[in-house]
Amino acid sequence: MAAACAVAATGAAGAAHAEGTLNVVSWGGAYAKSQIEAYHKPWMEQTGNQINSIDYDGNVAPVKAQVESGNVTWDVVDVELSDAVRLCDEGLIELMPLEELPPAPDGTPAEDDFIPGTLHDCAVATIVWTNIYAYDETQFPDNPPKTVADFFDVETFPGKRGMRKFAKANLEMALMGDGVPANEVYDVLSTPEGVDRAFAMLDKIKDDVVWWEAGAQPPQMLADGEVSMTTAYNGRIFNAIAVEDKPFKIVWDGQVWDLDLWVIPKDAPHKDLAWEFIKFSTATEQLAHQAEWISYGPARMSSVPLIGDHAEAGIPMGPHMPTAPENFTNAVQNDFLWWADHADEMNERFNAWLAQ
Repeated sequence: MAAACAVAATGAAGAAHAEGTLNVVSWGGAYAKSQIEAYHKPWMEQTGNQINSIDYDGNVAPVKAQVESGNVTWDVVDVELSDAVRLCDEGLIELMPLEELPPAPDGTPAEDDFIPGTLHDCAVATIVWTNIYAYDETQFPDNPPKTVADFFDVETFPGKRGMRKFAKANLEMALMGDGVPANEVYDVLSTPEGVDRAFAMLDKIKDDVVWWEAGAQPPQMLADGEVSMTTAYNGRIFNAIAVEDKPFKIVWDGQVWDLDLWVIPKDAPHKDLAWEFIKFSTATEQLAHQAEWISYGPARMSSVPLIGDHAEAGIPMGPHMPTAPENFTNAVQNDFLWWADHADEMNERFNAWLAQ
């Protein structure tokens, strides 16, 4: 809650914005930069409006707090799918007229152009991203880790582990690390025995874990030698490799992939302008342009052929997308319905486990 209050205060600090200014909230770092370059700057240049970019840690508690207090200061928020579903169910975000989304360049309606499952009553997806783990190649020159099971093997692959201080994705990776096939993860996790099994795997490395909360932390932890391997958002590690020339390597086995989506808090001060921004930023060209700044897959199928080289490093981006066939052989999609139903229970157990 302290973190939530701090984030809320950050949003409030930027609330005194002019009529043509949007408070757009996202995750910071290389990801926010990709949005600024692909969405914010072109939209501001085209419309003359302004964007106040606010970073947060993904905790959507401030959305609920702002709406319930009647003091909404955020106009557009980038959220994960399970949060979008829950916020929509609770009436905390605006319904969206999805039929107004722009078609693909060839005239294909938006509803047929977006990847199935990426358009929702209250949210429009922008990217496919994934939770992976990565390691410092200098730490394992002779026998590098190759599978998700290796992440949980501190005897063969010694060193500290970085993990997000959150239940989601950790439980799925723990089960895959214990041999559960990707397509059976949520069946197993839906049983008390399966939950126990996931926590038993986490127990194996608990004493070696350094916890992170913001997406920018894992690559910094690797760079500082604080950990030898860490879970992370794939785009953050890619940015460290491609732009900062870090000796990091992504292990795609056991990845847990997800979506990020734009939502508009209920009664946002500039909700009409916010919708105009969302329509612009989720057009084919803009989504393709974002993929030239970070290795997250566009939510529109028409964007994929337009993806070029990295805007700064100049390397082809296609092979670095989480959905590239060679990267997608043992991957599980975050089950947003499962998490919408079980998030409170799993987070409570996770926090209790942390405190033990």
